[in-house]
Amino acid sequence: MRRFLTLSAALLVATFSTARLASQQSDWAMNATVIEACTCPMFCQCYFDSKPAAHHQHDGKNTHFCRFNNAYRINKGNFGATKLDGTKFWISGDLGGDFSKAQMDWAVVTFDKTMTKAQREGVGAMLAHLFPVKWNSLTTAEGSIDTWEYNKDGAVATLDGGKTAVVRLRRQDGNANKPEPPVIMNLRYWGAPRNDGFVLMPNEIQAYKVGPKAYESKGTNGFMLTLDMNSKDVAKGKSSTMH
Repeated sequence: MRRFLTLSAALLVATFSTARLASQQSDWAMNATVIEACTCPMFCQCYFDSKPAAHHQHDGKNTHFCRFNNAYRINKGNFGATKLDGTKFWISGDLGGDFSKAQMDWAVVTFDKTMTKAQREGVGAMLAHLFPVKWNSLTTAEGSIDTWEYNKDGAVATLDGGKTAVVRLRRQDGNANKPEPPVIMNLRYWGAPRNDGFVLMPNEIQAYKVGPKAYESKGTNGFMLTLDMNSKDVAKGKSSTMH
């Protein structure tokens, strides 16, 4: 059963301000891989524009939104003396209709139930720099990220066995020069100063299934990426917003 949590001191904020202060007082590092998908067409225009793609609604109007599921695994990382290697967390939410002023709509950060309090606080502090934006609503939850795997043909991640959220990506045949997914290089991923490229794979499904803001899309944007950042990057002022 998924359980919503009260925000800790390290995550207390719609803007992550307390977490950012904590991270400035500790040495930290994160190398993490994400399985990511959203409701935008392939490739997500949010990385090039100040608003998401428009979606035709039943009332005949177009609404801009980017509803996403991002499943992260930290390959190697630490927050001070707290080791983060192998930990997983999941972010679901909606960037909203216009983020030209770095104001996003809502997000839920779900920590894998195996993470300790210190690990959750460390990840929360680092997220303040990975996502240097404001949120209308930001909450945390606890769940079981019980599937997180990939190969050159696809990737899948599930939260609570897929009952809470799921992302399933599949390589598209015929759109690359060799039997591997195409990769976009030299494109910034939010506040991370380094990544190994956006490995493009459309989603077969991406869904967030709980509460009044549940959503689902099929055949829309999806990719994998490995990011790298640390406290020295932040001290040098290298972090920035996505645009």
